[in-house]
Amino acid sequence: MQQIYTISGMHCGACVAKLTKALEPLVTTVKVTLSPPQAVVTSDKPIPLKTLHDAAASAGAYKLALYMGTDQPAPATAAGWLKTYRPLLLIAAYLAIIPLASGGGLHGWMTGFMAGFFLVFSFFKLLDLDGFADAYASYDLLARRWKPYGYIYPFLELGLGLAYAFQLAPVATHVAALVLMGFSSLGVIAALREKRPIRCACLGTVLNLPMTTVTLVEDVLMMAMALAMLLFFTH
Repeated sequence: MQQIYTISGMHCGACVAKLTKALEPLVTTVKVTLSPPQAVVTSDKPIPLKTLHDAAASAGAYKLALYMGTDQPAPATAAGWLKTYRPLLLIAAYLAIIPLASGGGLHGWMTGFMAGFFLVFSFFKLLDLDGFADAYASYDLLARRWKPYGYIYPFLELGLGLAYAFQLAPVATHVAALVLMGFSSLGVIAALREKRPIRCACLGTVLNLPMTTVTLVEDVLMMAMALAMLLFFTH
């Protein structure tokens, strides 16, 4: 069986040589490349990610993460973009329409949208928690260093969704949403700057979406709404 792993911490050909030497004893074949920074591993039986990660770490400051991307590049045309992001656009449309029934004005709409966003997105992540944790560890700044955070994150979203739905401690909820989405956006920015072909984990592993600026826009939009509601509540 063959598996692909993304690698962080690589800088030159010497890194390729050190990682190849560290991983070779564990697998049947391994091909490490610098661009993109990844290892293509072939083995007769599954190799635990921690085993490979520890072997890479023994060769230097390298971190392995399971590649959850797609062989297809990010959509280059409008039609391709719409086809790729159609599920996400439909979810956003439903989340935008439902709060209109509350009749609570702009603030009520934003509250309903935020509640729906965090509840729905946590739902998709919780459908395959292990898969999400692996995907999230490929780009999130904290999950790359401490994988349990990938298991905790969906429950943080779930908590925020419930807090918005029941309007619990509004100020604390807005601040928590601002911090959570702000920190998440840092990992997205880093991944975009590295131009690594990885999978966006915003909807877990159910939908295969590539990491593009759409993910960043999503995070920034939620930050803007949280900040707007925070300012509204405190004035």
